[in-house]
Amino acid sequence: MDLDTKKNLASNWFKTLQNAFCESIIELENSKIEFKSTTWKRNKKKDEGGGEYRILKNGSVFDKVGVNFSKVYGKFPKRFQKNILGAKKNPNFWASGISVVMHMKNPLIPAMHFNTRYICTTQDWFGGGMDVTPSKKDEIEKKEFHKILRNMCNRHNKTYYSKYKKWCDEYFYLPHRKEPRGIGGIFFDYKKDNFYKDFKFVRDVGVTFQFIFEKIIKRKIKKKWTVKDKEIQYIKRGRYTEFNLLYDRGTKFGLQTGGNVDGILMSLPPLAKWK
Repeated sequence: MDLDTKKNLASNWFKTLQNAFCESIIELENSKIEFKSTTWKRNKKKDEGGGEYRILKNGSVFDKVGVNFSKVYGKFPKRFQKNILGAKKNPNFWASGISVVMHMKNPLIPAMHFNTRYICTTQDWFGGGMDVTPSKKDEIEKKEFHKILRNMCNRHNKTYYSKYKKWCDEYFYLPHRKEPRGIGGIFFDYKKDNFYKDFKFVRDVGVTFQFIFEKIIKRKIKKKWTVKDKEIQYIKRGRYTEFNLLYDRGTKFGLQTGGNVDGILMSLPPLAKWK
């Protein structure tokens, strides 16, 4: 399979997933609030791709949810080349992906994050993952979440879950706080062994995320919460903000490759607090 075909398959899937996620979110929201859609271009003077980010705010279920699709290409800045696989001697790149961040109205429902991407330099690979960040502990939910991920990973390779869970635990960690961001999930990168198998896994990750967020939200959507619960959520959101601005690879990659700033920072919560 030639590289252009691979690019089209990946970007078309990410766009399809964006539509599927948004339809599901609207159904869960069950209100008159709609997504606000913004399309953008990486370069206004020449064709270097772009994307579309959709944001829904102040809903009955979601305080804020963003679903971002992008397909960009061009050249990496020189200062950035050495940090990217396959770009040290050749700055040309192509990248497409989808990212989702959900900040919930009900503080008993965890914040949820998902992204998958396909990047091409002189090499090409998939990356991505998902994780959950509750503001209040729920051991039953944690156990079920990881069971679903384990079963999904095992459909592809029995080594994936332990490897990608460990990677997630190490990645979503705030060293200055000496604490994890949430209860983990899976995280993978530089996945380039076999396009057919890797793409099948990436598609399964997307479908599984939709199953997970629908299940969690439907189970807790009517649970009663208190002002204290909301205050705890605001503090947890502060930690979320710290991680995304200080450590998140996707944020850095997007800003350093000329991505849309508002789309990149859509991951930030609408309101957070610090003690």
